[in-house]
Amino acid sequence: MKIKFWNIESTTSLLKRYAFLCLFLLPFCGFSQSNPALKSGVDVKEIKIGEQINFIINLSIEPTDQVIFPEGQTFAPLEMVESFAIDTVLENSKLTLLKKYALTQFDSGTYTLPQQKILINEKIFATDSVRIYVNTVPVDTIAQQLYDIKDIINVEKSSNIPWLLILSILLGIAVLVGLLYWFVWRKKKLTEEEKVALLAPYDRAMLELKKLETSKYLIQDEYKEYYSELTDIVRSYLEEDVHISALESTTDQLIEKLEMLRDAGNLKLDSDTIKQFKNILQTSDLVKFAKSKPSSLVAEQDRKAIEQIVTKTKDAIPPPTEEELLLREEYLEELERKNHRRKIIITAITAAVVLLIGIGFAIKHFGFTYVKDTFLGHPTKELLEEKEWITSSYGAPPITIETPRVLLRQEVNLPPELKENIKEVQIFGYRSAIGLFTVGVTSTTLTQPVEADLKASVDFFIKNLESQGAKNIVTKTDEFTTISGVKGLKIYGSGKFVVPESKELVNGKYTILSFGGKGFQQQVILTWLDDDTYAEQIVERIVSTVEVKTEL
Repeated sequence: MKIKFWNIESTTSLLKRYAFLCLFLLPFCGFSQSNPALKSGVDVKEIKIGEQINFIINLSIEPTDQVIFPEGQTFAPLEMVESFAIDTVLENSKLTLLKKYALTQFDSGTYTLPQQKILINEKIFATDSVRIYVNTVPVDTIAQQLYDIKDIINVEKSSNIPWLLILSILLGIAVLVGLLYWFVWRKKKLTEEEKVALLAPYDRAMLELKKLETSKYLIQDEYKEYYSELTDIVRSYLEEDVHISALESTTDQLIEKLEMLRDAGNLKLDSDTIKQFKNILQTSDLVKFAKSKPSSLVAEQDRKAIEQIVTKTKDAIPPPTEEELLLREEYLEELERKNHRRKIIITAITAAVVLLIGIGFAIKHFGFTYVKDTFLGHPTKELLEEKEWITSSYGAPPITIETPRVLLRQEVNLPPELKENIKEVQIFGYRSAIGLFTVGVTSTTLTQPVEADLKASVDFFIKNLESQGAKNIVTKTDEFTTISGVKGLKIYGSGKFVVPESKELVNGKYTILSFGGKGFQQQVILTWLDDDTYAEQIVERIVSTVEVKTEL
């Protein structure tokens, strides 16, 4: 595998290139004296972000010449704000045309205004390219007082953990768990009504008959209410223990059902007991529907008779078989399982609702992308949140840099044609398994103590990307200074890049920090996806930690 990273020329090659440059400029020296005469320039070469510059083309032609000026966004990376009308001046049989454009740029950096092509009588003429400097807010070092540089001090890493929010969430969860336990899982103390309802049918009937004995129905001459409750007690007992529809049956229908059970041998109840029960039911019907009013003594005797009838009926019922007992036990277990499932469903629904509310709050507070990447995972987010970043020196001359993962040495085989100028290349790198994020460090020593051509090596890097399929690469250049004051070159920009193991182009960004001196060159290369905010933060942190040694 042949890799070419720098285009470092020997002294002879530099002289040859200088001679070639002189030959290349010869035609332009003659052009300045020919017709038509073309001049171009800008009113200022250094502006702030968003300010405008005026690019002016001065063209002297014959009155009969046909001229077409450039239109549209041909000034990239600068943007055209306005194209002014052409000013025409006739002087000494020559026609002078003045064309003005208002240009701007909304990002700091150093930009090259490219040559603009002008068509004169179907021949193409080009203006000069101009370098424009776009600055941020200028610093007035005269009006402001200057202070000595302070020594480096160790600062404890501040905690970004929102403890108040975490405590509030934990408190809310504790309250919710307490409510679930109190209302769903806690074994509640039974009320008197619930205790009565859990009694066996016979015990419940006898208890209700004792309560009826101490009631005030007879004292208050409420016989209808007395007999209604008396018959309801015995009918309810028959429904539960004898398993007949007693509450909805008339007196005759109920007695007929009891006789049928007796005749079938399913209820060993004597005829006198059934007859006595029938008489009490008939008395109750007369009291409820015919407004009959027996004496209190008769009413009390009827209640005692019902107690005996209930007792005899209980004794007359055949004992349950083993199969019936098993079915009842299975029924009770099924009820218990249903109750347990109900508790689980209530708890699960409550937890799901709380989780959805929590996710909604998190999305509102942190944003959908952050929450999604936290739950599903994101490679560069995990790198950014690494607790311990690694600070290490790579290569010779060394480059000290802090990265989330250690950079691994890469094998490099220099082609024979580069070995004349390059003594050794050391490359260390890391590439994310997913996406475009890469960190690379290169340290190169030359065979001759000549100054390294930083821009040439960057140009070669860009051409190498294009040869791999990258497109629409935009390049910006700035000066870069490390914390210790070592100056270098920062080249950064964007474009469409090829992701390894994929044929599709993705929008990405890159930053190259280049340093060099006599006989060596150092570079830090970073690439990442355009919309990867986590990678942006990683790059900012890495760049802020870069330090280099300028001696071999």
